[in-house]
Amino acid sequence: MTSKTVDSLYEAFAVHDPAAMAATLHPDLVLRVSEGMPLGVGGEHHGPQGALGGCWSVIFRAYDTFPVPAEQVWSGDDRVVVLGHYRGTSRATGQDFEAAFAHDLKLKDGLIADFTQITDTAQWPPA
Repeated sequence: MTSKTVDSLYEAFAVHDPAAMAATLHPDLVLRVSEGMPLGVGGEHHGPQGALGGCWSVIFRAYDTFPVPAEQVWSGDDRVVVLGHYRGTSRATGQDFEAAFAHDLKLKDGLIADFTQITDTAQWPPA
């Protein structure tokens, strides 16, 4: 199991550290984000820079938020489903929110190569 990689990703999310996030991601990463996410970030993003520049940095600029994992369910050594909640605040409106998520992560060479995010997009306030 490479739970250290997964734990490191969520630790990096918590402090909004892009370099630490990138260090957990495989060069061939495919990130799939729920359609309906604010700011048009839903859809596929490719590679660490695609995930960081096209999705996560966009969200972090508009929201003071991060995913709070509650449980990891492993399926072998290279796949885990992480369940938890996003908690945060819209920087524009000051509105607090909490939205459940499931992250399906597949690892390759000890790094996250496939990341599917499912969240309750209706709970995210306007940016």
